[in-house]
Amino acid sequence: MRTIIHHQDATHLLTRIDARVKLFCTLALLVMVLSYRGLAFPLLVAFLGTGLCLALGVRVRLLMARFAQPLFIAAMVLLLKLFTSGHDPLFSCTVAGLEITGYGDGLREGMQIAARIVGAVSVVALVGFSTSFTETMAALAWLRVPRGLIEVALFAWRYLFVLYEDAMVVYHAQRNRLGYAGYRRGLSSFGTLTGALVIKAFDSSQTITTAMVQRGYDGTMPLMRHKPFRLTEVAAALLVVAGLGVLWRI
Repeated sequence: MRTIIHHQDATHLLTRIDARVKLFCTLALLVMVLSYRGLAFPLLVAFLGTGLCLALGVRVRLLMARFAQPLFIAAMVLLLKLFTSGHDPLFSCTVAGLEITGYGDGLREGMQIAARIVGAVSVVALVGFSTSFTETMAALAWLRVPRGLIEVALFAWRYLFVLYEDAMVVYHAQRNRLGYAGYRRGLSSFGTLTGALVIKAFDSSQTITTAMVQRGYDGTMPLMRHKPFRLTEVAAALLVVAGLGVLWRI
């Protein structure tokens, strides 16, 4: 859990800004990135977002892991647009007797979508790395996101790590007994691990429910209380959004 959560510089300016202000900037940037018709603005946002993530102290390996899936999706969209969409042939080739044609207008559309994906993911990654999960949930509750959704997310976030720690205990015990020596034995051990986790999850849910009721849980999860908005943070956020809005209009 420590390696997953404590990856940012807690003293960095971005981590001290009110989560509601960061969410406001994030929503504004997402609207601008997704509505921009071109490559320049999404790529500029992606460059700034990635640079700020590195300035926060996020390791390159973690950043690459966070971007791996969106980049894969962007590459697939680009290839699909290149070969299946458009009317302006760019090149053609024959593979295994099958003629394949790439279209120039399809390539441009695919690059625009890919740039939007990368830009949007950079914005979300930046706010995710600079804001704790509980602060984000409290800010979403302030924005009137349904309370039930917030509480389910908080429970899932908390007990995801409990299950992860249980899984690591079982995994290391199996590994010390050569449970993963060989493909077939490893597959069998993995099946045992997942089965044990399912049983433990059911047992833990009953135990945790009883413990929470005994401690006064009445179906409502308390959330963080926000401090009043600071004028300097709001003014700086408006300036940043306005400046990027000017670039978006160009």
